[in-house]
Amino acid sequence: MKLSENFSLAELTRSQVATRKNIPNDPSWIEVSNLKSLCKNILEPVRFHFDRPFSPASGYRSLVLNNEIGSHDKSQHILGQAADLEIYGVSNYDLAVWIRDNLDFDQLILEHHDRDIPSSGWVHVSYLGNNRKEVLEFRDHSWSLDLKN
Repeated sequence: MKLSENFSLAELTRSQVATRKNIPNDPSWIEVSNLKSLCKNILEPVRFHFDRPFSPASGYRSLVLNNEIGSHDKSQHILGQAADLEIYGVSNYDLAVWIRDNLDFDQLILEHHDRDIPSSGWVHVSYLGNNRKEVLEFRDHSWSLDLKN
């Protein structure tokens, strides 16, 4: 099933952990609707701007899968509202800054990024519609409230 022009339900529900441990990872129609909004408002504009195909590393996660990987029970991934992404050849810092400056999002987190290694870490981004525009950076087991140069 296509969620948008360039993204499918299969890629936004793909999980090696779910496959390996035989954990169902099937979203309801509500989560599918949320994933469509995420694709339309975040993933498609990112793909268009950077002009590079990419597939999110993580999208929807069932509660059982989310718990299995050790994520928080209130993760927006459970609701189909979030994705973790990287784009080959684009610094994750640059990706996060572009999203921060150009898109309407709920939460943006630059996770486990080392400024000396541009490809390190990943970008977590979520979309609700009624968005907080919360920007965080998680590095060295600590949070900061904004992406800084």
